[in-house]
Amino acid sequence: MKKLISLILVFTLTAGAVIIGSAAADGPLRFAVASDLHYNLPEEELTVTNEELLGDSDYWFVNRRAALENESGFIIDEFLKECAEDDGIQFVLIPGDLADNGKVIVEEHENVAEKLKAFEEESGKPVYVINGNHDASLNEGDTSFDDFRRIYHDFGYDEALDTLEGTCSYTADLNSKYRLIALDSCSETKSTEDGMTLRKIQWVLDSAKKAKADGKYPVLMMHHNILDHLPVQRVLSHDFIIRFHYTTAELFADSGIKIVLTGHEHCNDATSFTSAAGNKIYDFTTTSLTMYPVAYRVFSFSDESVDYETRNIESIDTEALTATVAGYPDELVELMSENFGEYARQFFKAGIQYRLSLSLTMEKIGIDEGEAFYNLVNTAVGGLTDILAAPLYGDGGLQEQAKKYNVDLPDSGYENAWDLATELVGWHYKGSEHFPLDSTEVTLLLKIVDYILLKVLSTVNDEVFLKDLNALLENIDFSDGLCQSVTKNITSVAGPVTVGEYVLLGIATPIIVDFTNDDDVDDNNGSIPGYGADSARSNISSISGSFLSVIMKIASFFTDFIKLFVKIFVS
Repeated sequence: MKKLISLILVFTLTAGAVIIGSAAADGPLRFAVASDLHYNLPEEELTVTNEELLGDSDYWFVNRRAALENESGFIIDEFLKECAEDDGIQFVLIPGDLADNGKVIVEEHENVAEKLKAFEEESGKPVYVINGNHDASLNEGDTSFDDFRRIYHDFGYDEALDTLEGTCSYTADLNSKYRLIALDSCSETKSTEDGMTLRKIQWVLDSAKKAKADGKYPVLMMHHNILDHLPVQRVLSHDFIIRFHYTTAELFADSGIKIVLTGHEHCNDATSFTSAAGNKIYDFTTTSLTMYPVAYRVFSFSDESVDYETRNIESIDTEALTATVAGYPDELVELMSENFGEYARQFFKAGIQYRLSLSLTMEKIGIDEGEAFYNLVNTAVGGLTDILAAPLYGDGGLQEQAKKYNVDLPDSGYENAWDLATELVGWHYKGSEHFPLDSTEVTLLLKIVDYILLKVLSTVNDEVFLKDLNALLENIDFSDGLCQSVTKNITSVAGPVTVGEYVLLGIATPIIVDFTNDDDVDDNNGSIPGYGADSARSNISSISGSFLSVIMKIASFFTDFIKLFVKIFVS
């Protein structure tokens, strides 16, 4: 009798465990996504970058990528710690660029893999990775795709259901409802651009078809973007988005893929595309974990909805960092300890200024002294950098100087044009841009551009084309330069506008609007319909909604153009 009771108890407990396990497998899916870890081996001591371009900045040690290289390992540690402590997070996805110099320094990959392995063993939560353009290639001497798969075999490859030969692509079940398609979107030999081929596209379509046949929803993870995350990305940032992206998005959407998780562009952005058949696909690109805003995403999947949020790394082990890397100024160590997010923001702004300043040198432009256009370009570049660095307000500031050209710069809290420009770039990386067309930031930016066009072009004419004439005029107290004087006089009567500026504004309007206004998908925190929600909605309603959206965008363009025109040239 006791044996019978024991058997009944064992059976009941076992059945209960199976039922509970199945419920967990079929329940909501919750996971973290961190992209572009760009792990670097830390220096022993901070190295000088270029104080000449950065002036007396506290962040003299920034790099041109504005990346927290020495801090990267400690940021990754904190991210994994937070994921381990969050009981709701079931696993972690990483869409590429695990190591910054991974192609040539295998030790960086090995260190990242060691961190991920320790996380899996301590938390019991699996990690799934795919390669990025910094990780591997087929070039001689580089870390090969075979090396990448070997080093990261624990993180998706050992449990792969299917692979694409010659690449790092694989599929794996996340639970009983969702299947991950991890696509190697990288070129085999080129540094940044995508390596998408018809073979890879067909493999994704076949994998989505298999997932559907197995009763699974396909979730795609790849390094390169599949949709635009900044205005006309194919033109402005063509190496960061796959070629023929709309055609590919159309095919993937109609294959049943709804969510694509990407990186590479280093910004937090979400956008969507609706195919001709009415199927919607979303591309969530996640910013670099080791750059401002030092963020990762957490997704929660259910049949009805996909909910997502952005989380920021607020602190790291500063004592361990400074014990590893010497040379940090005391005031920055204090800031890092008290407010790591603000440290990262200021580091980023200094890095972006350094990068842009570096590009605004004759050496980087590639024109040697003595070449035909040297004086012209050198004068224009010098005038531009002077304007960017000049104080915006006070005696002799840009506001006062621009007034002479009938350009009214609004009051603001920004110190100079660099401060404004780097702030706007930072918001692109952070996502959820919050600068409407009537904001001080947009007005100030456009007014400064207006002043630059008037000031720099007239200066080039005076100092290059009319140099001898102006030297003669100086002797008769005509010291401003002929073109500058004429420009000032014309703008005092006709206003600060030229025919060319009308054309430039027309071209720039959609770009400005895209940069300063988000679409209908919030970049950082929101909810979209889940994989099971679309079954109740007809394709016809999706198509009609998409068509109406296009009409509204066209109407919005003309409205925004008029608003910008009035704001710059009339008000």
